This record gives sequence, C-alpha cells and structure tokens, in this order.
Amino acid sequence: MTAPQAREAAPTAPPLTWLYVPGDRPETVAKALGCGADVVIVDLEDAVASDRKAYARAATAELLADPATASPDAVPVHVRVHGEEDIRALAGLPGLSGLRLPKITHAVSVHHVAAVAPGVPLYPLLESALAVEHAYSIATAHHDVRGIALGEADLRADLGVREDSGLDFARSRLVVAARAAALPPPAQSVFPDVRDLDGLWTSCVRGRGLGLLGRAAIHPRQLEVIGRAFRPTAREVEEAEEIIAASTVDAGALALPDGRFVDAAVVASARRTLAIAGRA
Repeated sequence: MTAPQAREAAPTAPPLTWLYVPGDRPETVAKALGCGADVVIVDLEDAVASDRKAYARAATAELLADPATASPDAVPVHVRVHGEEDIRALAGLPGLSGLRLPKITHAVSVHHVAAVAPGVPLYPLLESALAVEHAYSIATAHHDVRGIALGEADLRADLGVREDSGLDFARSRLVVAARAAALPPPAQSVFPDVRDLDGLWTSCVRGRGLGLLGRAAIHPRQLEVIGRAFRPTAREVEEAEEIIAASTVDAGALALPDGRFVDAAVVASARRTLAIAGRA
C-alpha cells in the first residue's frame, strides 16, 4: 500500500465539471469537447448497448489516438470502461487522461487494472455497500489512484434507499476516505433530471456542504449550474484573501479585526478556497 502522504501536493485549481458522453456517439463526443466541461468522460459502460460496445471502443480508441486530443491545451478525456478488453485497448493511447473503473469493491481490483494499464490515472467508482465499507483501502490501493467517487444509482438500489438524504452517510464516508488518502475531494454523482436546474442547484449546494467538490453531468446545460454552485463566491474569495494576507504578517494564531480567529487550519482552508476559485 502506498503511503498517502506521498500524494500531497500544492493546491491547484481542480476540475469542477465532469461531463459523461456515450462512447458510441463520436459526433456527440466531439461536441462535448467544446462545451466547456473541465473533463469529458467517454462512457463505454451503462450508456452503450451491448451490441455497440465494440464500436464504441474502436471509436474511442480513434479519438484518443488523435494528437489533438493529447495536446496540452485539450480538454482531458477520461473513459469509463466496461471491462478489461477496453482497458487493454485504450491504456497506451496518448489522449487518455484517466480510467473510470465502475463497480469496484476491493483494492485487489485496482491492483489488477494498474498492472494492465501502468501509469494511467485511475478513478474507482464505488457503487455498493461493500465498496463504501472498503473506501479507504480502495483509495490507497495504488499510487495511480487519483480520485474516488460514488455511483449513486447502483448504490441507491443496493441499499434500498428512497430518499436522497439516505446517501449522505456514504457521501461523507467517501469524503473522509479521500482526505485520509490525500486524494482530492470526491465529485458529486450525476443529477438525473436534466430539465430541473433548480433541483440541480439545491442538490449541489447540499453536496458542497458535505465536502464534495464538483459534479458529474449528463447534459451540457447542467455545467453552468454545477460550476456556479461549487465555485467560491466573491465574498468567500475576499475573506480568503484577507486571511492569507494576515497570515503573511503573523505566522502564529491571530484574530482579524472582525473577530474571526485565524490559525494554520484556517489558512489552509483559505488557500484551498483560492485554488478552487483559480486564484492560487
């Protein structure tokens, strides 16, 4: 097991919007790459019918072999794979920025993928009660693991949960596991109603309050709401800048003129706020 401390790094602006696109629709994938998402996830799993998976794999391989996709200025492309055949076909392609691994329940599954696709960033998806129980061991399974997330539709079915709040424990469990493993905060799972933008906003605000950061989307119209919900407000940025400025004058604990107490933990939180805002 890799020591979590090895993955600590200086704060950088994290992705906030992750857009899923069916892998058997290359024209839709091409449009998605230009719609403003921070990361595009080409889906070879649930979004593709069984009789089109081979086509989806071939189309995705063609995309990832394109030098334009591998350009430093290109939108990162992740792939949610369906099985080992997908992994072997895509692992060595220059445009691949990450593999999303569905239905991971044990660390041993992560080790297997890492052996097949060495050096490729891995993002296990935890979609069952057993997976949530093993969250930390999955998060620390290999140094190529760069993030973890829930698959809430399958998890909801596994738990028999009817109310959205019934998943809050699992969400918090993932937030804690990711932090303990020195990984970025998990992104929130998709909001399935693409027309209900008010509901999306409310759900994002709740997720942000639980410590989630950013969200997966299934339609471009959801991206603006997600970005706005998870990006710090102007007032939050202003307060963070005040804290950083004060910390450069006095490295110890201190109180600001408005009575707020500032110590090392508060300064670290302020730096994270500025990083999310793109102001680090």
